[in-house]
Amino acid sequence: MSERQGDAADGLTAALRAVVADPAARPFLVALDFDGTLAPLQDDPSASRILPAGVDALARLAQVEGVELALVSGRAMTDLHALAEVPAGTFLIGSHGAERARVTAFGLDRDVVQLSDEQADRLAALGAQTAAVARGRDGVWVETKPTAVVVHTRLAEPDVAAEATQVAVELGERLGTGVLRGRDVVEITVLQADKGEALTALRAELGASVVLYAGDDVTDEHAFAALGPQDLSIKVGRAETVARYRLATPQELVDTLGGLAAALV
Repeated sequence: MSERQGDAADGLTAALRAVVADPAARPFLVALDFDGTLAPLQDDPSASRILPAGVDALARLAQVEGVELALVSGRAMTDLHALAEVPAGTFLIGSHGAERARVTAFGLDRDVVQLSDEQADRLAALGAQTAAVARGRDGVWVETKPTAVVVHTRLAEPDVAAEATQVAVELGERLGTGVLRGRDVVEITVLQADKGEALTALRAELGASVVLYAGDDVTDEHAFAALGPQDLSIKVGRAETVARYRLATPQELVDTLGGLAAALV
C-alpha cells in the first residue's frame, strides 16, 4: 500500500468511526453497487456472487437499529434478486433506478414498472435493432430489461467491442430516452433513470441523516455526485472518480463493511 493509499484508508476509517459514535447519524443508509463492488466482476454475469464475508457483513448490519441497507445496480431486478444474498428489509434498486423493491421474508415487495404505449413500442424497436448490433460480432450480446436494452461487449475483441459500442450509442441517440455507458456495456433506456436520482429518492423516503455509497463503475458517479459533505462515497478500483474515498478491491470493501458491522453492534 502506498503512502497516499494509506492516508485514504485512514481517512475512511476515521469517517466511519465518527458515524458510529454519533447518535445523530441515524438513520444511516448503507447503499452499495453489486458487480465489481460486493461481487468480483465475472465474464459470465450469471456467475457473480457477493463475497462470503460480504454476505455475513450485510446480515449483521441489517440487525443494527437505525441502519438501512440497499443494493443499487444496473442489473434488472429479477437478476439482482436471484443473485444477491441479502437480508430481509434490504431495498433493491435495479436498472439504474428504474426498478425498485424491498426484500421480505416471503420474496419481493416490488414496485410495478409501467411504460406508456409509446415507450413500449420504442423498447420493442430497440430490441430488434440491438439484436442486429450483436449479429455477426463474436463476444457481443444483448440483454433486455423492463425499461432498457443493454449491449454487452466484455467478451469481444477490442476492435469488435469498439465498433459495437459506437453503433449502439448512435442507435441510443436516435431511439432512446437516455444512453448509459459503463464498463463494457451500453444501456439504452426508454425511461429516464440514474443511480443518483434513485439514491436521493430513497434517502428522502427514509429520512437518512448519513449515506454511505460504494460503487466501481461510471454509472456510480451519478450516485457519488448526489451525496453531501456529511456522506461517505467510496470508489472501488482505480478509475477516476468524484468519490471521497477509494478501496482497491471488493474484498477490501467487504472487510470494511465487516469492521463497520462489528463497531455498530
